[in-house]
Amino acid sequence: MPTPSAPPTAAESPPVKQPSILLDLAFLRLWTGATASGLATWALPFVLGLAVFERTLAATDLGLLLAARTVGFLAAVPVAGVLADRHSRRGVVLWAGLASAAAAPVIAAGLGRSVLLMAAAAAVAGAGQGACRPAYQALTAEVVDAGRRQQANAAMTLAVRVTTLVGPSSAALLAVFLDTWALLLGIGLLWLVAACAPVTGARPGAAEGMPEPAAGSVMASFLAEFAAGVREARRHPWFLAGLGALTAVIATGYSATGVALPLVSRDEYGTEVVLAGAMTAYTAGALGGALLMARWRPRSPGWAALTGLAAYGFAPLSLVFPVHPVVVMAAYAVAGIGIELFNVPWFTAAQREVAPDKLARVSSLDFLLSYGLAPLGLALIAPAIDAFGATAVLTGCALVCFAAPATAALAPGARAFSVPRGRGTTP
Repeated sequence: MPTPSAPPTAAESPPVKQPSILLDLAFLRLWTGATASGLATWALPFVLGLAVFERTLAATDLGLLLAARTVGFLAAVPVAGVLADRHSRRGVVLWAGLASAAAAPVIAAGLGRSVLLMAAAAAVAGAGQGACRPAYQALTAEVVDAGRRQQANAAMTLAVRVTTLVGPSSAALLAVFLDTWALLLGIGLLWLVAACAPVTGARPGAAEGMPEPAAGSVMASFLAEFAAGVREARRHPWFLAGLGALTAVIATGYSATGVALPLVSRDEYGTEVVLAGAMTAYTAGALGGALLMARWRPRSPGWAALTGLAAYGFAPLSLVFPVHPVVVMAAYAVAGIGIELFNVPWFTAAQREVAPDKLARVSSLDFLLSYGLAPLGLALIAPAIDAFGATAVLTGCALVCFAAPATAALAPGARAFSVPRGRGTTP
């Protein structure tokens, strides 16, 4: 008589299929808040542009307001990273959202009366937006378990791409029925949703004895605490290399998109259709990339992500040669797919590898460098085109987009966005 086989051990048991992240109420509330903040962020410049169209705001004043918002964003990001690690991340999202919600009616009140009042309120709105970024990133790691974070990050980045389309278009539709003042109040209501929708989660690592931020850190300077986040980032060579590559690609490829694409569309093709088609193709590609990354688990996620990041180089490269407009649009679609092939594993790896009590600070460093240096590229590319010509500058942008991720792929741990234990530097 055959001997009965032993029951399978836990290691041999087939993995239990986890429910979809879309069925998780806590994540849905977080996703709703992030989507509302995205809609408010993308709608504000469009609504202020309507004020210029209605001649209640001068074009130079619009530039001042947008610059003030950017300054507020950059100033708030590192501070929010420290606060989100020191205190409740849910609390940082709440107060940041409330600040932006309060700023919207102040901007409306200053319209046609005081540009300085509007600029101050725009800076507050930008600060709220900047404070939400690292806090939302860290809060995702609290609300979602490790096995579903890639799916969650794909859903979050999908929301970002949808809001880039829906935000301005919704504002344009509502502008048919509402005036600028009412639209600004609507933006304030969106920020209220962003502030109140998310829930508090459990900080990863707490059950294993990971200490919460020490009470004594209240007395430490923000600079010292942010420096602790920088030291944590330095423990992960793949993170520093990837961040350097991301910063280089945004500073060059994004600048080519923002400045050179409109020029090429006007001067080489004689129509704005190329500009509109390329940007639409980019967004559509990014949506497809986010959907792909919700399910795809590449064997070498780091190398796959960096390959996707390098694909942005096809965008400026397509503007170098006199090609059919469809080729330009296809290149931007590839760039859109590639950027999400990078974003989703990048965010997931940071949530997995970075010490939980320093995640918000490391995330703030990510946003501060990658997005903070983008205006510098935008400011320099037009003078560079005037000095060296569009062909040379766009070729240089494409080469940087290809070379920076390829160089980052050589860093320790870049293949998997993770350094095996014992091989990385010690804290």
